[in-house]
Amino acid sequence: MSYLASNYNRRKISFKRGKGSFLFSVKGEKYLDFLSGIAVNTLGHSHPSLIKALNTQAKKVWHISNSFEIPEGEILAKKLAKKTFADKVIFVNSGAEANEAAIKIARRYFYSIGKPNKNRILCIKNSFHGRTLANIFASGSKKMTEGFGPKVSGFDHFRFSDLKSLKNKITKKTAAIFFETAMGESGIKVHSSKFLKEVRKICNKKKILLILDEVQCGIGRSGKFFAYEYAKVKPDIVPIAKGIGGGFPIGAVLMTKKVSKCMIPGTHGSTYGGNPLAMVIGNTIMNEVFKKGFLNNVKKNSKYFLKELNLIKKKYPKVIKEVRGIGLLIGIQLNVELGKFINELTKNKLLTIRAAENVVRILPPLNVKKKEIDLALKIIDKVCAEY
Repeated sequence: MSYLASNYNRRKISFKRGKGSFLFSVKGEKYLDFLSGIAVNTLGHSHPSLIKALNTQAKKVWHISNSFEIPEGEILAKKLAKKTFADKVIFVNSGAEANEAAIKIARRYFYSIGKPNKNRILCIKNSFHGRTLANIFASGSKKMTEGFGPKVSGFDHFRFSDLKSLKNKITKKTAAIFFETAMGESGIKVHSSKFLKEVRKICNKKKILLILDEVQCGIGRSGKFFAYEYAKVKPDIVPIAKGIGGGFPIGAVLMTKKVSKCMIPGTHGSTYGGNPLAMVIGNTIMNEVFKKGFLNNVKKNSKYFLKELNLIKKKYPKVIKEVRGIGLLIGIQLNVELGKFINELTKNKLLTIRAAENVVRILPPLNVKKKEIDLALKIIDKVCAEY
């Protein structure tokens, strides 16, 4: 009997250790981990730089209240600002927290400039921003919100990458447009650069903030540090998490100086957000991701992986409907039952996870080796051949 609640549909496997792109079960079985804790393990498992950083800081100080200055946080905030659009950063502990904070910041900004009624957030229908109360209603998903009433108001919704739908939903009360640059949980769907540029123009014209959720697609997973960089647009607010911690709980909200002015003492806080342990891990991830050639290697591996997956698709058109994605955020949309296909991959020692629209979500570590991609391709081909 387990004393854990049943809010997760857990697979009957547990792991005792990990190394690089592999996990080793308590039974001694070796699995290729192309799930990466759902885009969390940026550098795979047991990366020496992360182990060293964590062990070194653990001998100094773990936790300090945000009532005091935290030098490690100042260093990470500066690194994030220097490498991105941002001028200011707030640290939290997860993607859901970062998205909640982004919603608060957008509303608080307009309140601070004398427009308290400009407070509605325009999101994509059936999107995903986490499972806290505001975030599930931001998603516009009946499945996610069922049983959690009364409804959290203040959200409107448009169809994915549909400019006409978006424009029709904008009102004088719209404070921000909020969506993932590349959607993960919702089925690995990537907005075009043209769409992102048009949304930025609309935001400028209507004096609306642009919030781009890069919790899953950010921190190098797209092949650039942030996926929005492909479109050469500048957002106003960007929530991040997952990859910036490499397995350690970290979240953050990046924002422009203009927007940040509304966040005075008492407007937002997090007991654990920005703790020294988390900050040294974040700094280490930044150092690794910005090493020469790292992001180019993500692009190179992505190009190869997508090309080979499309060859498998051509080979098995009755099994695979579409291959899509950006960087190492990859989806295989199936013509067959999703759960069974993922189970067969797992039996063959390849770990993946589901996404919406009957999609297998593939999220390797960003430092994955070509031979590990080849092993994954071999397993996927084998499973397809069984249909």
